[in-house]
Amino acid sequence: MTRRFGRILHPVNARLDEHLPTDHKLSTVYRVGAGLMGLLLVVFGILGLVNRIGFFDTGGDTVLALNTNGALSVLSICIGALLFTGMVVGGTFASTLNIVLGLAFIASGFVNLALLDSDFNFLAFRIPNVLFSFVVGVMLMWFGMYGRVGSALPHDNPYWRARHPEQAAREQRARRAVLPEHPRAS
Repeated sequence: MTRRFGRILHPVNARLDEHLPTDHKLSTVYRVGAGLMGLLLVVFGILGLVNRIGFFDTGGDTVLALNTNGALSVLSICIGALLFTGMVVGGTFASTLNIVLGLAFIASGFVNLALLDSDFNFLAFRIPNVLFSFVVGVMLMWFGMYGRVGSALPHDNPYWRARHPEQAAREQRARRAVLPEHPRAS
């Protein structure tokens, strides 16, 4: 019974936090994605603060064609700084951070869409903000999932090897049998 429950929780025999070699080329994609999205959010937040908009003002002040207030500006800077941290750390951390924040942006878009014409719209969202939230969320998820999920991952991909350990071991044994051993230097 415990094995069956474990299989439901981990159906592909791999966890989302599998280790990626630090020098793997996928880490560059995760870093670039986190850095670009973080830069965009920090610039938006700083421009919102420079305009001295009230913290919870919902009067319709815009920055870069998006409605904003002080709270949204500070929140944007904080999330941008978190994405910069992901860019610096790189690897699986950046990928997972991109995925989680991408999901959070999409959820935020739906929540704020529901709050548009209510008294609970503290972040001064309008339709362009909702669309921006969806686009940033999808982009972050794309950057985070790149090379991690898919039906056609190459067999040298570390995530594919983690999900198919038996086949990866067979392929590695076959490569060793074909390639001659290199003599060791004394």
